[in-house]
Amino acid sequence: MQRAVQAFSVHGNTVKNAVLHRIRVLNPVTRPVMFSRSVSSASMEEHGFESTTISDVLKAKGKAADGSWLWCTTDDTVYDAVKSMTQHNVGALVVVKPGEQKSIAGIITERDYLRKIIIHGRSSKSTKVGDIMTEENKLITVTPETKVLQAMQLMTDNRIRHIPVINDKEMIGMVSIGDVVRAVVSEHRAELDRLNAFIQGGY
Repeated sequence: MQRAVQAFSVHGNTVKNAVLHRIRVLNPVTRPVMFSRSVSSASMEEHGFESTTISDVLKAKGKAADGSWLWCTTDDTVYDAVKSMTQHNVGALVVVKPGEQKSIAGIITERDYLRKIIIHGRSSKSTKVGDIMTEENKLITVTPETKVLQAMQLMTDNRIRHIPVINDKEMIGMVSIGDVVRAVVSEHRAELDRLNAFIQGGY
């Protein structure tokens, strides 16, 4: 998955620039005939995947954007947290303090379970989530305004697969590397379609 993300980061602009270069080298005599109206490549780029934000990703996720993301409390056992991950087929849970669902205390992931429970031979049924979670002050987070490509870079640079979305110090959702890659793929495909229409005179 990380190789796919890195490939998009490295080669995404290469594809687009090649197409834009194709536009620039077209015979200037025929160019006015091809386009029904004048649209610069710069204005087209404003609508490309560089402008997609985390807010767009949350909207695409539907219910996951309205605060219904999965969570557990610091007092829950690691066993219960891992059981919840398994039941819902997710790799991480937001951790909150008891009675404070909007106030994030940290995050617990499958990686935390493997590295801090299994490897050390600890009991998941007697260990609290608060004892092994990644605490809030160490979390890497994004805001709704963060660009998707920036979020993807943060996740690959820090080798993380889930990132909380914070707005005004409150958690409003969480996105995974899969969410981000899907958004990039979708926007990349849409932008190529727009560039193709641009070349063919669809604009």
